[in-house]
Amino acid sequence: MSTSEKITVLNPMGFAPKVVKKPLAPRLSTLDGKTVYLVDCRFDDSDVFLKQMQAWFGEHMPGVRTVFKPISSVYLKDDPTTWEEIKARGHAAIVGVGH
Repeated sequence: MSTSEKITVLNPMGFAPKVVKKPLAPRLSTLDGKTVYLVDCRFDDSDVFLKQMQAWFGEHMPGVRTVFKPISSVYLKDDPTTWEEIKARGHAAIVGVGH
C-alpha cells in the first residue's frame, strides 16, 4: 500500500439504548391466595433457578399459586403478550434473568 492510498475504518464502539425509568409496582400486603408469575427471560439457566423457586414456594408457601412462564422469544426482544397475561391473571411477577 502506498502512502497516498486512503483506507476507511469504522469505530466499533456501540451506543447503549436510552433507559426509561419506570416506578416499581406497589408492594402486596401478602402473597397468600395470590398468583405469582415466574418469568423466564431465556437467559442462561434462569429456567433452572425459577423452577427451584417454584418448588420452594410449593413447600414453604403452599397458599401461593406460581406459574412458570417462558417469554416467547429471547431476552433481547419484548414480549407484550406475556406482560398482558401477567397483568390480567397474576398479582405479581418475578423476572429471572440468569446467573
